[in-house]
Amino acid sequence: MLIKEVITIIEEFAPLDYAEDFDNVGLLVGNASEEVKGALITLDTLESTVDEAIAKNCNLIISFHPIIFSGLKKLTGKNYVERTVLKAIKNDIAIYAIHTALDNQHKGVNDMIAEKLGLVNRQILIPRSDSIKKLQTYVPVSNAAKVREALFQAGAGNIGNYDNCSFNVQGFGSFKGNEDSNPVVGEKGTIHFEDEMQIGITYKKHLESKILKALFQSHPYEEVAYEIHSLENRNQQLGMGMIGELETLVDGKSFLTQVQEAFNSNGIRHSEILKSPIKKVAVLGGSGAFAIENAKSAGADIFITADLKYHDYYKAEQKLVVADIGHYESEQFTKNLLYSFLSKKISSFALILADTNTNPIHYL
Repeated sequence: MLIKEVITIIEEFAPLDYAEDFDNVGLLVGNASEEVKGALITLDTLESTVDEAIAKNCNLIISFHPIIFSGLKKLTGKNYVERTVLKAIKNDIAIYAIHTALDNQHKGVNDMIAEKLGLVNRQILIPRSDSIKKLQTYVPVSNAAKVREALFQAGAGNIGNYDNCSFNVQGFGSFKGNEDSNPVVGEKGTIHFEDEMQIGITYKKHLESKILKALFQSHPYEEVAYEIHSLENRNQQLGMGMIGELETLVDGKSFLTQVQEAFNSNGIRHSEILKSPIKKVAVLGGSGAFAIENAKSAGADIFITADLKYHDYYKAEQKLVVADIGHYESEQFTKNLLYSFLSKKISSFALILADTNTNPIHYL
């Protein structure tokens, strides 16, 4: 199996279009046409991670965090990033990073946190806008089923927990071909009226090229009439963070103790614990201070995230508890999520969970 084939499988799960604009995701080091001997799945790629890949005969590292985040102007080994990249290159090891593409996936990082906490009735905390488009096309009634099915197969018509969604209106289309035309129905130079179906169907914008290819291949007309509109609807299956509910009420201190045990945290920093019990829980893996107001607006009793600064705790304003469980701790199970997904798809080479602990933070 080639690296690019593995990448295709990964990106079926978490397309790179899901990633935030600031991020650096995808194949960072290596040749996509190389054959994979083994793949090491890790949270971070460091020199020690590359050493583990070498020892375990893996020439592909699938990492959550990107080792290259901003541009590299030199490769002299002066810092840990350059040393890691140099070691990977010298040993023909490719590095692929997924980061916020998986953060924004509905069944990604935050769903894993919610699962560990036993949350039910889960929803995206900050659904993404500008990610849904609508296609309208016009096709002879006799060909409508074929075109519609082709669009469904390409990924169009998925709305939340439903698929094969479309809206169809029957009417009359008219056209007159010029002398260079080759009409499928009617004759050139003569106005023709055809019983047509208007098919309206939504799709995720990263699928657009695939959707249009399916349309053109399945549509009978020489010239395909279609319209594309960008929708302002928020995508309830894509976005940052997650909010859900505990099945039973728990007091704040007891819940934080449960969180500490679930994530093996050496300490949780938090705002004042309120008297009201915890029911609604918002989570966001990694640095999530930007979402405190979203958690408030959603009615969360507690917001669990990482990398909070001093003044972030004031933002709780006794309306909820904000808790910092640690960056590594909040994302540590990401590699397990990737391993679980890929192991169901790949059997031609070894998939290995990294043993290297890449947490840079230590406690007395």
